Amino acid sequence: MMKMIKMIKIVTLAFLFTGVFSSAAMAGWDPADEAHARACVDSFRTNSGLSRFFESAYGFVIFPDVYKGGFMILGGGRGKGYVYEQNNLVGRSMITQLNVGPQLGAQAFSEIIFFRGVNDFENFKKGNYELSAQVTAIIITTGMATNTDYSNGVAIFILPKAGVMAEATVGGQKFSYKPY
Repeated sequence: MMKMIKMIKIVTLAFLFTGVFSSAAMAGWDPADEAHARACVDSFRTNSGLSRFFESAYGFVIFPDVYKGGFMILGGGRGKGYVYEQNNLVGRSMITQLNVGPQLGAQAFSEIIFFRGVNDFENFKKGNYELSAQVTAIIITTGMATNTDYSNGVAIFILPKAGVMAEATVGGQKFSYKPY
């Protein structure tokens, strides 16, 4: 039991240090990152049948590269993103995920979150926005997104990139917002 507690402490400290160093990387503006985000938006727009969300959403946030991993009972993920209000870039965001439960592996994916109205978007921009385990993200496959809709003013879609992850976890996502 003591070994398990020690292992959890070590993994938690590793995630904390990773968060400190990766948040420092968000301090500067990099046009290449912004171009990568726009390319990811174009990929979601053209390849996934999400055009109705792009047309109707007041705003959205795109995370081109989210990296997630887990070992034993603790896992997490991190990625930086760009916030668009009525298709205009207005800020940056960070996503931090924490999962608890049996899990093993690592994966990379892109994530886009649509906000139906002004109020939904403004709630996100206030910072400290969180999504709990009850919110479901749709994994995009051809034609998959045509039958989905907003849940509580939010629609989330994930485009897998690489990796293998097996998990039966409970967790959440926390977002930060920083205007340009």
